[in-house]
Amino acid sequence: MFDLDRWREIFQSINKNRLRSVMSGFTVAFAILLFTLLFGVASGLGNFFKSAFADDAQNMMFVRVWKTTKPYKGLQTGRAIQLKNTDYNYVTEEYEDQIQYQSARIYKNFSIKYKNEASTYNVRAVHPDHQFLEKTLMDEGRYLNNRDLREKSKVIVIGRLIKKDLFGEKPALGKRVNVNGSSFLIIGIFSDEGGDNEERMAYVPVTTVQMMYGNNDYISQINLGYNPNLSTDAAIAFGKKVERNMRKRLNIHPDDQSALSVRNMAEANKFVSILMFALFLIIGFIGSGTLVAGIIGISNIMIFVIKERTKEFGIRKALGATPGSIIGMVVQESVLITTLAGYFGLTLGTYILSAIGNSLEEQYFIKDPSVSSGIVIGATVVLIISGLIAGYVPAKRAARIKPIEALRAD
Repeated sequence: MFDLDRWREIFQSINKNRLRSVMSGFTVAFAILLFTLLFGVASGLGNFFKSAFADDAQNMMFVRVWKTTKPYKGLQTGRAIQLKNTDYNYVTEEYEDQIQYQSARIYKNFSIKYKNEASTYNVRAVHPDHQFLEKTLMDEGRYLNNRDLREKSKVIVIGRLIKKDLFGEKPALGKRVNVNGSSFLIIGIFSDEGGDNEERMAYVPVTTVQMMYGNNDYISQINLGYNPNLSTDAAIAFGKKVERNMRKRLNIHPDDQSALSVRNMAEANKFVSILMFALFLIIGFIGSGTLVAGIIGISNIMIFVIKERTKEFGIRKALGATPGSIIGMVVQESVLITTLAGYFGLTLGTYILSAIGNSLEEQYFIKDPSVSSGIVIGATVVLIISGLIAGYVPAKRAARIKPIEALRAD
């Protein structure tokens, strides 16, 4: 394997037959390049779907209400459905064993002012569990807690970009801001993987907003985090059960999709999993076809090469070369070309994915396209083994020919 003379002969053969060597290498490199690009694109699509839900917990459910579009039990169409604290408490008590996190939401647009700086921001009134449902990352201070809810405290947790807007580089934690005419204490500053819109948002206790604006018990939405130990199908079934029971409780027609909906991340996750599985099957089929085409290409070229070198092998045998040394030389040359070409195809494919990756997300929904090194290395190993076999079989046949017959070969 490490015979210096043999390696010299191999490189001399490659140099002497440059076109043949380039064609052999091109077949392998092109196959690996296509394989890399195909799986990179599939991976990029998967990354896009994952990023779409990156700022929410994967076990999250949203219970939302609007107006009815169907009459039900003598009640008219167009009736506004309103969730209340009693509905929130009902969900808590009814599904305690199946819920990991729970929070209500009340949506508001408030002016937040500090000294001469002011702007209008989205403010969500929530419960403490909302931090885990929204995957809020605390940069400074703390999030809302149960004491804030009990005492209906005027405290606020602001996004990183609100701090930048109002305070610049100055500290904001512990400062008071004017929120729609009321003084609120900043107890925390957060960041969010959801991007700028999520980081220009603020959170306050749900009880505080209910007290300040009508002293009512209204809520806009109920967010749940189901037990993460539930299977996908069990989580979907749980979501449908919650929806059925909430429709009965709120007197909503079973088919009135506009009045109440339950958005279940389990359904989205299942859809993405099925989609990605189907996509990888298609890509795998196409990629396998590419590899087969590469293998056939190598085999055809090696058969031609062996036939072309039959006289050379005859001379070698006449000079005392053993069949094993001839086979070994051909196989080593084949494996060398296949390995180098495969590495070149892999490198080029990775570079192309890296170069165009950022430009694909907006139009084609492909984010950070990349390919697992294990998949590509595995494909390259398959081609190398194929190159070995492609060189071994015809070389073994040629090595059996008697020197006199080899020298007569055309």
